[in-house]
Amino acid sequence: MIPDPGIRRRIASRFSRAGDRIYIRGKLATDPVYTATANAIEGRRLPLLDIGCGLGLLGHYLHACDALDEYIGLDHDGRKIAQGRDAARRAGLGDAIALRETDAATPQGVRGHVAMLDVLHYLPRERQDELLAFAVDHLADDGVLILRNVIRDGSWRYRATVWEEKFIKAVGWIPGGAQYFPTEDDIRRVLEPRGIRVAFRPLFGRTPYNSWLMTATR
Repeated sequence: MIPDPGIRRRIASRFSRAGDRIYIRGKLATDPVYTATANAIEGRRLPLLDIGCGLGLLGHYLHACDALDEYIGLDHDGRKIAQGRDAARRAGLGDAIALRETDAATPQGVRGHVAMLDVLHYLPRERQDELLAFAVDHLADDGVLILRNVIRDGSWRYRATVWEEKFIKAVGWIPGGAQYFPTEDDIRRVLEPRGIRVAFRPLFGRTPYNSWLMTATR
């Protein structure tokens, strides 16, 4: 379920800013989370709610993989949402990819799969519990919750990630920067009492960063 280089270039070409096109080509070629998400939902054609969607790149990728019919992305960054909407219109996916400028925990009229990729650690600890509960509320009975996040475990990868996040904050890509890196237990503590089965595995890819993939189902 990996789009070939031509499809990656086609996805990138939908975005109007040269910097975004360069970023997207590199991101799709090197970040394993897109393939991991497509594999996690394979065979379950439900809507997917992407919390903290940014440009909506996950929606473009999953449509290229023919993995779903409806994608709803939420993000508070109006610039990214506007650029993502424009790219979806260029691709003729304006009805299939819906991007909404809103707080990540604003209730949505959809239940299906839920994705949160590199989102939790940009929130204070108390809001992380709220957002995980929000995700469960929007998870269909046969849906999959896909979470990719940095895990606080004291490893050298964790320390490298902390420095990377300081750089991201300095250049302004993520205003405010990282707030709290959760542990695996922090996440399980919220999900497992709600009847959610959780599996963690490392998703380092070709990076030094401490990224882990969590897939969870009812």
